[in-house]
Formats: sequence, structure tokens, C-alpha cells
Amino acid sequence: MTLRVGLIGLGYFAQFHRSAWERMDDVILSATCDADPDKGADFTDLCAMLTSGRFDILDIAGPPPMHAAAIRAALPRSPRVIICQKPFCTSLEEAEAVTAEAEAAGVPLLVHENFRFQPWFRAMKQALNAGRIGTLRNLTFRMRTGDGQGPDAYLARQPYFQTMPRLLIHETGVHYIDTFRYLLGDPTGLYADLRRLNPAIRGEDAGHLIFDYANGARAMLDGNRLLDFDTDDTRRTFGEALLEGDAGTIDLRGDGMVTLRAFGSQDRKTLLEPQDWPGFAGDSVFALQRHVVDAMARVRPFENEARCYLDVMRLAELAYASHGAKTWLPWDNG
Repeated sequence: MTLRVGLIGLGYFAQFHRSAWERMDDVILSATCDADPDKGADFTDLCAMLTSGRFDILDIAGPPPMHAAAIRAALPRSPRVIICQKPFCTSLEEAEAVTAEAEAAGVPLLVHENFRFQPWFRAMKQALNAGRIGTLRNLTFRMRTGDGQGPDAYLARQPYFQTMPRLLIHETGVHYIDTFRYLLGDPTGLYADLRRLNPAIRGEDAGHLIFDYANGARAMLDGNRLLDFDTDDTRRTFGEALLEGDAGTIDLRGDGMVTLRAFGSQDRKTLLEPQDWPGFAGDSVFALQRHVVDAMARVRPFENEARCYLDVMRLAELAYASHGAKTWLPWDNG
């Protein structure tokens, strides 16, 4: 069965959504919509697109101010699934409201959180599940995008980054909040220390976010958008990672290679070879969208359902609260 997809929004990142849909044999990208006539969409009016035919999947790739309106306009048309980009809506309250409305309508609402679908994090999860490093004691991700220096920072690709009141955690660090939950589950609490290093921007562009876990493990995001790391493409992995357990260590390099070193050994076993991945960041957009299509066909659980993703947003809010209070804060999602 071929699924019909409607893509809403044709901005910078939508190119990866579009490419991924177009590479699937069992999907047809049947319509696109963008209010800007210069984008060359099939429709400039969302209601006109929605009335043009029935869509199995509506993929909202536009900016947060249009998320809630697009979801609400789509729900009466009963698509089988709605996918919405992050940051999800303009506030936690708005996200909670549209999540409840989608649930009441019986329409699965997913958030397009693709970092957990990057192949290196999937390889790490598989190794953790297999117990290959024993009990995990520490996870560190050093995010080094290298695009945040000087007065022209971000202008070439995503100029709105300069004026966002919250940047490091709200826009980018939220990916790693979700990834940490994917790898390790929910923390018991967190501590955040955030900074603005480039005076040309409004929000924070560096800092540390530390998650604590009930078993004594810790996960740390060490983020700095002004610095780079050893790679030919900072936007492949966005940084480097270490997962350290009492029986071994897993290492992520900038080329996407993942290796395992047993405790007490200097030998490394390759878990993931570097590849020439198409698309964005290990082709993670394709992997997420493929997951949605496969879950629809096999009636298995979706990842990144909006109800679950609300906790990612709440943890981001807790990080800003911790930074403001300059203290560790507990987390209880119950």
C-alpha cells in the first residue's frame, strides 16, 4: 500500500524531509504547502491543500508559530499520522493543548526528533542493551558545532538563531535531552550552567547540562557552539561521545565511527563503520520517517509520540530553571 504524504513548510530543514520521503518506494509526496510563493510549493494556503485530497501522513516542517494552527486544521481531516518538527509549538502549554486535542481526535501526533535515530546512537543503544560495557557509569557528549563565532554567526543557514532568547538548550540541546532519555531513561534530577559567549546573539551558546540517575550514573552535555572538533564535517555527528561502563567504553568519533574498548584493554572493536551517509546527520531524517511508515504498516509502537515528548520539553524548562537558581533540581515525571 502506498501512503500519501503532505509536507507543510519548505524552509531550510524541510529539504531533508522531502528528500527522505522521495526515496521511499511505498510513499508518494502528493502535495507541499508553504505561505511563501517563492518556495514553489503546490499550495500557499494550508486549508486548500488539506481539501485537495486525503493524506495518510501530514509532515509539519514549518516554524513553531504555525505548529498548533496546522495541527488543528489537520485534525478534522483525520490523517492517519501527524508529524511535527521541533521545537514543538511556541510553549509547553500550547504543546500540551494540541497533544490533548490530537489524542481526543484519535490521531497519533509525533514529534520529528531525529537525533535519536542517528546510526551511532542506535549502535550505542544496541550495545548497552546487550550489556557490552557492563553497568553504565558515565555518558559524555561534547557538542562542538563550530558555527557560532563572530557577528555573522548562523546567518548563512539559520539566521533566526541570532535573535532566539534561548538557543543552546531550547534549539539544539533538546536533541540530547531526548537522546539521553532514549539511551538511559529518565533522570532523577539535573544541573545546568549556561553561558552566552558571542555578544552578537541573544541566547546562550555554551554550557553544561548534567543528568543524574538513580543507579549513580551521570550523563553530561558539554555544549559549545563556538568550538569545533576533529572532523571534516561538524554537522555529521555534531560532536564526540563517550559511554563509560565498569566493563568497557564506547567511543563516537567525528566521522561517525563507533568503537568498543573492553575495560583494561587497549584493543578496540568497531561497532559502526564510518560511511558516506546521505541526507542529514547519518540520514537520521530518513530513519525517523522510515520508522513512522514501518510502524504504521506493522502496528507497532511509535517513537517520539507527543505525549512522551512533553517530558523532553519539561526537562528543558527544568534546565533553564536550574541555571537561573544556580542549583541542582529534582525531576519527577510521575
